[in-house]
Amino acid sequence: MNIVPVILSGGAGSRLWPVSRELYPKQLVKLLGEKSLLQQTLLRCEKLKAENKSISNPVIVCNEQHRFLVAQQASEVGVSLGAIILEPVGRNTAPALTLAAQYIEQKVSSSLMIVWPADHAIKNEEQFIKDTLDCCRSISLSDNIGVFGIRPTVPHEGYGYIEVAEVDSNVTLQEVKSFKEKPEKKLAEQYLKSGNYFWNSGTFVISSVNWCRAIKTFNKEIAGSCEKAIANAQQDLDFVRVNKEDFAASPSDSIDYAVIEQVEQLEAIGVSIKVKPLDCGWTDLGAWPSVSDYLEHDDHQNVTQGDVVLENVRNTFVHSSERFVAAVGVEDLVIVETPDAVLVASKHEAQNVKKVVEKLKQSGREEHLVHRKVFRPWGNYETVDYGSRYQVKRIVVNPGARLSLQMHHHRAEHWIVVHGTAEVTCDEKTFLMSENESTYIPVGSKHRLANPGKFPLELIEVQSGAYLGEDDIVRFDDIYGRANESVKP
Repeated sequence: MNIVPVILSGGAGSRLWPVSRELYPKQLVKLLGEKSLLQQTLLRCEKLKAENKSISNPVIVCNEQHRFLVAQQASEVGVSLGAIILEPVGRNTAPALTLAAQYIEQKVSSSLMIVWPADHAIKNEEQFIKDTLDCCRSISLSDNIGVFGIRPTVPHEGYGYIEVAEVDSNVTLQEVKSFKEKPEKKLAEQYLKSGNYFWNSGTFVISSVNWCRAIKTFNKEIAGSCEKAIANAQQDLDFVRVNKEDFAASPSDSIDYAVIEQVEQLEAIGVSIKVKPLDCGWTDLGAWPSVSDYLEHDDHQNVTQGDVVLENVRNTFVHSSERFVAAVGVEDLVIVETPDAVLVASKHEAQNVKKVVEKLKQSGREEHLVHRKVFRPWGNYETVDYGSRYQVKRIVVNPGARLSLQMHHHRAEHWIVVHGTAEVTCDEKTFLMSENESTYIPVGSKHRLANPGKFPLELIEVQSGAYLGEDDIVRFDDIYGRANESVKP
């Protein structure tokens, strides 16, 4: 049977703010080393393919706003994708998986799906690959759903739990009795003591046809909306653009609530849920304490990333992105520095970081949305300075890339080339600029910047005008298919 890894990459990771932002969420961030969580997940797909020739290229479901970053990160690690399906609006994980299952059923063929979130971390990947393939072999011979459970080591209150009738190490898959919501500490302690519970990892194996059958049984609105959205989808470059109106009509629901936790109802349609125990150093990196627990500690249970010095500090996590950070005489803290924001939180309150993000949204601030460095399909820009009626940016354009042909109603721009060669279009003129040369783009002029060279183009842009927002862009032509999109920061 054909096997397709399905990677769900639609989350915002608000509890890992300020490193994780809405337009650059945690799965795209290099939290644990030189590769992002998404890239690590993609490389696991390659390891699966090396062990089993039935494994196809992965299908990713992601937020439309993340599409170029997802494609770029896959390209950076040399992983070919089966499809990148774009969610035009957020509708939680059940509709996202239904899009993937409908796509596989309609465009490929009925397949076994390995469903992975894009933001989990695995220490023992060899064991994880073995357990995944064992589960696939067992599930492919039945109509069952194989859910991966983690043996609990502490009474964790942040995970859902899977109850089994009896833990039997002699069988590959064990019968699931029930699913439990995230418990309070006393109940979690009871679960741990009983020995009949696993943490719910949120990863599982199910055939595409069985998922479609189950979601149609339990939520016809999700099934119908997603089926129409895929049937009316359009191919755009490397992306599958589902029909926005059809998909927006879908109710919002999670995979667990919509299907997986309906144990008795699933049995009524001939589908049983089995748990496959995992012992591979798994974590979902849901909040900063999870990141801290995953990484190597010093003798005082501290974890540091970046340029950090500690003095008389215990059980504290410190992350520095750019600046030197020193901590003295503190304990049980999370300290996270980024160029435009600093978080200081008790480890015991770290789950509530998302409340800060909500306050930022309500006040209309952009720190929840983007970093100071913003990535675009052509490269990136970073705000260096700003004030009343001016803004200074550092712009990097990748070799062979070009910005859209655009115009601004409220601002003029000065461009100074720092490194590389720039091809500039301003109204009817097109010309080249080299290092230390500059040009002026008046308000209302149609203009475009391109990099015809083989090395990154770096320049400084000085904007001046009454309004300097990123939504003051009118696009006339764009090689990345964004000409008709509303512009967001």
